[in-house]
Amino acid sequence: MYIRFVNYLDKINQYRKSKISNRNFLVILAVIVGVLAGLAAAALKSLTHHIEEFLQSDWHWKYKYYLYFIFPMIGIFLTVLYIKYFIRKSKFETGLTPLLYAISKKSSRVEAHNIYSQIITAAVTVGFGGSTGLEAPIVTSGSAIGSNLGRFLGLSYREITMLVACGAAAGIAGAFNSPVAGIVFAIEILLPEFTIPAFIPLLLSAATAAVVARIFYTQQLFFLVTEGWQINALFYYVLLAGLIGLFSIYFTKANYAVKGLFYKIKHPYTKVVVGGLMLGFLVFLFPTLYGEGYITMKNLLRGDYLAVINNSIFQDYNTIPALVVLFTVVTIFMKSIATLITLGAGGNGGTFAPSLIMGGLIGFIFAYTVNLSGIAQLNVSNFIVAGMAAALGSIMHAPLTGIFLIAEITGGYILMVPLMITTAISYAINRSSQKHSIYTKVLADKGELLSHEDKDTTVLNQMKLKYLIEKTYPQLNMNDLISLKMNEIVQSHKNICAVTDDLDDFKGIIYMEELFSEMVNNPDKETLLATDLVQPAPITILENEDLKTVLKKMEQENAWLLPVVDEANRYRGFVSKTAIFNKYRALLMRQNDYMG
Repeated sequence: MYIRFVNYLDKINQYRKSKISNRNFLVILAVIVGVLAGLAAAALKSLTHHIEEFLQSDWHWKYKYYLYFIFPMIGIFLTVLYIKYFIRKSKFETGLTPLLYAISKKSSRVEAHNIYSQIITAAVTVGFGGSTGLEAPIVTSGSAIGSNLGRFLGLSYREITMLVACGAAAGIAGAFNSPVAGIVFAIEILLPEFTIPAFIPLLLSAATAAVVARIFYTQQLFFLVTEGWQINALFYYVLLAGLIGLFSIYFTKANYAVKGLFYKIKHPYTKVVVGGLMLGFLVFLFPTLYGEGYITMKNLLRGDYLAVINNSIFQDYNTIPALVVLFTVVTIFMKSIATLITLGAGGNGGTFAPSLIMGGLIGFIFAYTVNLSGIAQLNVSNFIVAGMAAALGSIMHAPLTGIFLIAEITGGYILMVPLMITTAISYAINRSSQKHSIYTKVLADKGELLSHEDKDTTVLNQMKLKYLIEKTYPQLNMNDLISLKMNEIVQSHKNICAVTDDLDDFKGIIYMEELFSEMVNNPDKETLLATDLVQPAPITILENEDLKTVLKKMEQENAWLLPVVDEANRYRGFVSKTAIFNKYRALLMRQNDYMG
């Protein structure tokens, strides 16, 4: 049945190729991906906000507010249960790191369950108060749509990767109603090197998703009223950029620290309880931490500068400006901790929205404090949106995405110069300390990141030694009679063979030239054993070593062929420079196809 289906699909593809070019077909698929990703974005936002409204407004019980301590824990618990019993995985990676890994190491294969599982788990996590964002899940969902559609139709790696990028662009466009930012995001994060033709599928996919999402979800994210920016405020934008650049470094380091703490907790439900209770306590003290936090930013942009402290247990002190400033500063740091706790405890989401919230709050409190001091009078709304762009650009190492996203969703194109200045400076500060973003550092440390700064290393990192081991070389036991193995040795057409003991422990090698010489000249050749001719190998290679190390060892030993063993010294085969170079050339060609 399966073979019949594959054959039928192959016939459809052959017919399609005869009628329409791959480039035009990719454009059609980009539109389809845009429609599906737009629907996914609308579904995720609607489901999340329905859960939030039910818990906060629709459900009436006089003791309901006591449950706000445990709402976040319930959301994370439901997420963990869903992953374990429906996805049947013990671990569910969040954020953009798995997507980048799929492009680098899995031929752009994004598992199909991500199409719907990202929507369900993110909606439950954020709807119940998890302090993360919906953008990374919708990007992954959109990319999964593109990946699986491409694989279903038997497209090449390059074409599937393009559809993955189309899905990501469509996800951002649908989530924010920002098609330009979606395109920039896909290019900046997923396609660092691209050609002009790549714009067409991305453009259509992002535009289609924005239209579809807007049909089903019409709420505008932010409203910005501004008359522009003043030249004498540039100095303060530079100061803001410096603050956000330093904060982004803190957030990056805090990310690894909190992840490390939760990694030490082995039992998943212990993580849920510990993280959930901590998060519930933080949400109780700082209501802005509940969910994405966009409502607070809307209120601040409307001029409600007490929005952060209002609805908290400290709202009676909102007439004290110094307390408002202090409370907001603490909220900024607590937002970072709450986000990382949510993800560490097992919730789903990303740091996209938290980056915007933290940056916006920094921009607000900076301008608000300057205005209170009387040093200058700054447009608070302008600094809020500049802070949002700068934080997103520096934390994610995506400055163009930060600039265009904020300009689109706020209508603040008139602020393009301040957005560019703050984002560029904060990004430069972060990059001076952190070579990789929070999404790429883990992959870079493992050598699994698709990088274009060192193409040789990148391609070698994509290769796995275990797939290059040649097992056709003859293998002799130490006690084997050479005369009885001659037929097998000759038919192998190899110039070397491995020698092992009864436990398959590697003992050395025999060179065929010496073996044939002995079989011709040695009068005792009929009794000659493998142990009589075995020589120690110049060096052995462990089967889990990376190819860059293997090539370095080959150069040091001036060897073209080396034996491979496992950790227990059991023989696994040989690896040759020829096999490595052939695979290298194939991957390099595939990578060039992906870029062009």
